[in-house]
Amino acid sequence: MKIRFYNARIMTMDGGCDVKEGEVWTDGERISYVGPAKESPSEQSWDRQIDAAGNLIMPGFKDAHTHSGMTFLRSSADDLPLEEWLNKQVFPLEAKLCGEDVYHLSKLAVLEYLTSGITSNYDMYFFPDQIARASIETGFRTVLCCPITSFSGETAKTVEENYLKYNGYHELISYTLGFHAEYTVETPLLEEIAKLSQKYRAPVFNHNSETVDSVEQCIKRSGMTPTVFLNSLGMFEYGGGGYHCVHMTEEDLAVFAQKGLTAVTNPGSNVKLASGIAPIKRMQELNIPVAIGTDGPASNNCLDMFREMFLVTGLAKIRENDASAVEAGSVLTMATVNGAKAMGLDDCDVLAPGKLADLIMVDLHQPNMQPLNNIAKNLVYSGSKSNVKLTMINGEILYEDGKFFVGEDPETIYAQANKIVEKLMK
Repeated sequence: MKIRFYNARIMTMDGGCDVKEGEVWTDGERISYVGPAKESPSEQSWDRQIDAAGNLIMPGFKDAHTHSGMTFLRSSADDLPLEEWLNKQVFPLEAKLCGEDVYHLSKLAVLEYLTSGITSNYDMYFFPDQIARASIETGFRTVLCCPITSFSGETAKTVEENYLKYNGYHELISYTLGFHAEYTVETPLLEEIAKLSQKYRAPVFNHNSETVDSVEQCIKRSGMTPTVFLNSLGMFEYGGGGYHCVHMTEEDLAVFAQKGLTAVTNPGSNVKLASGIAPIKRMQELNIPVAIGTDGPASNNCLDMFREMFLVTGLAKIRENDASAVEAGSVLTMATVNGAKAMGLDDCDVLAPGKLADLIMVDLHQPNMQPLNNIAKNLVYSGSKSNVKLTMINGEILYEDGKFFVGEDPETIYAQANKIVEKLMK
């Protein structure tokens, strides 16, 4: 479709958070024009023209760490420390899941992503074929990341097969190497994954230094922190990064800086599980790229990028005892540009001709967005998912004014999710 957005405020995120007035045009899955209003746009053959009425067009948010299928655990596995939460609540129930369950549960997550202006996610969960199926059917963009553990029954051969299968599988789907965490994967398997990374010159992501206990246990096993240990195996020769990265030493941060690794912070999850506060300011001082993820709906419990953005800066200010730490513009960059780059979505990072049309419209005509003293700061400090007026992915409008266009009635998706929960909880 050829769509024209006019009378818009535009934040391209190309070099900063400046806002200009003008138009954004899309042609199929790509952006064809971003700039001032043209004198004769009516000469174009438009499928639709949308009057933005002064609202903001910007790149969609990139949720750089998720477990979409965990929607079934929302508000049913709460108020426990991480290790007990995983071993007594999460893992036993996840063992009952089948692929069809993950398919329906992932669709539920997609609906929530769309309402928060999230246009792609970095999903680490089981049954990648069913996650891909859910994303393709709803029109959502997903980067799959391998969640392998030593007790999952999978091997490095399976990881390699998936890597080759899902890259080039569909325009909305891609796949990166990864593993659950150092503490759930035995060293021989970690070494095989490192070799795969070197073979394909591919980045690797994993849960890293999320809790004090996970770091201490790694030191007992190897004499090194998780980051240093994994680096010693050659895991990061071609980049990648870690999810959470809460309890990082200076040596860990030096590895991230040297290898160009991305730290994906998950403040909502870390607060709820009392895991700690990541050293975001120090990462910025070392020029370590930081992206933002919601984590799964069992540990957060919502998939809301606005809440995550506020927590990134708010918690950093508390940690550093410095109200100037981690300013709003840098947080918007984390939620858009840095997330896209971490996920290998270089065509989705900013609004520019030739880039993929993954964008959102933010309603500025609501009290929490007024006055327009600084739109970037409004988004981070007072913004809400209620401000998301429209979400477009790959040139298709999937959410607009509270309505979904994902090929299925949301109530059907909700009913399926509740049916699955009833089955699993028996």
